Amino acid sequence: MASKSWLQMISVFIAEADTRPSATGLGMKRFNLVRLILTAVLLLGTPWTHADVGTLSLHQAIDLARQHDPWLQGSRYRQRSFSEASVSAAALPDPQLAIGFANLPVDSFDFNQEPMTQFKVGVSQTFARGSSRALNRQRYELMSDEEPLLRDNRQASITVQVSNLWLDAYLARESVRLIEADRELFEYLVDVAQSSYSSGVGNSRQQDIIRAQLELTRLDDRLSALKQREESAISQLSAWLGAGYSENREGWQTAAAVPSFRLSEQLPELQLKFADRLLASRDLDSGWLAGHLLQHPAILSKDKQIDVEETGVQLAKQNYKPQWGVNASYGYRDDAPDNVRRDDFFSVGVTFDLPIFTGNRQDRKLQASIARAEEKKTEKWYALRNFQAALENQRAILKRLSQRQALYQGRLLEQMHDQAEASLTAYTTDDGDFAEVVRARIAELNAKIEALEIGIARKKTVVELNYFFAGSSAGSSAGSSAVSSTNTASGIEGSTP
Repeated sequence: MASKSWLQMISVFIAEADTRPSATGLGMKRFNLVRLILTAVLLLGTPWTHADVGTLSLHQAIDLARQHDPWLQGSRYRQRSFSEASVSAAALPDPQLAIGFANLPVDSFDFNQEPMTQFKVGVSQTFARGSSRALNRQRYELMSDEEPLLRDNRQASITVQVSNLWLDAYLARESVRLIEADRELFEYLVDVAQSSYSSGVGNSRQQDIIRAQLELTRLDDRLSALKQREESAISQLSAWLGAGYSENREGWQTAAAVPSFRLSEQLPELQLKFADRLLASRDLDSGWLAGHLLQHPAILSKDKQIDVEETGVQLAKQNYKPQWGVNASYGYRDDAPDNVRRDDFFSVGVTFDLPIFTGNRQDRKLQASIARAEEKKTEKWYALRNFQAALENQRAILKRLSQRQALYQGRLLEQMHDQAEASLTAYTTDDGDFAEVVRARIAELNAKIEALEIGIARKKTVVELNYFFAGSSAGSSAGSSAVSSTNTASGIEGSTP
């Protein structure tokens, strides 16, 4: 508050100085110097109101997406729910209290008329069948143990999805830059064609001018389409970087919007796990691959589900055992009408059911539990087979992309550039066709964009392959050339400095 008043005083001084009569000489110079210093202080003391736009790298986007993912928070709540339910499942049922009158005569409802009339207070307690309480507790504990594995798989999936969106946005932005850089060249070709056609020098024709203008229009259309792709990827990426989940009553934060950001200029260095094996030409060792895939959190969660259902099988077997109960009661009797004393009654007993006819109930429940357990086992092997097939597919894609990337960087881009330069030189010396110049330049531009797409696709494939080894350490295999990165779970090493 004091600083605000101080700044207001400086503003008033400057405003009054502007209305003062002009002075001359050294006094005027000193006065102007003081006013300049005070103005600078006022500007420096005034807070800036514009919002800073931060640079978002790939590993930062992944970290933010994990921090703001409500599914992960919901999983923690589910785990807490299962933990609390496990304690409840192991507890005994509440005892029952019974209060009432027994053998009350209906002709007079006189309490001391008949010797068997009594006021009874009883308590009873039932016990679960066999080991049902311990098995129920074990079942909930297994369900609770599954949640951390599901969260690990979710984090690995977030890495893949956010990486794909970030790389899509980067690809669209860099493609726009490539087209905008070559657009000046096409504008130059239009000027050359118009100048040659107007002067009558060379073999330029009107259709050359139209062709050059047409290519400019098509470039503008490609720019618009690429910007649309970039905006779409950015908007989808922003959904992962939202305000997140709040513990307040409203649940979702609506005031804190997604901050503005721009993607970093450099592509991140992605570390491929077990690169020596995955990039080798020979087939992967099935035992080695199965050992790593079985450690994936998605597969380990299937193991937990199998354990849950097998516990359910053991729980269904408890239905063949009787359910026991004990009860005790105290019966109070009033004295007889002739004042003869009547003793009170105390009763105690045991109850249990007889699971004899099990064909349509216990047997069916047991068979249903066994079928559910076998279903979960089938789901596990089905998921494992899909993982192996998807990994082999991504491995084959990575090999071909690496070959194409080497081809583009080694020869194709250079040859495309030489062809474009040769066709332009031939045209400027009246020894070439204008259409050939345009085709060569478009081919060179397309080759640059394709090379960029290949590089981005290769990085996406690396991210996909790393997902299959989410439960493995890159250095756990002897002879593996993979080096642990700064973010092991995501396989992201960070931006190149």
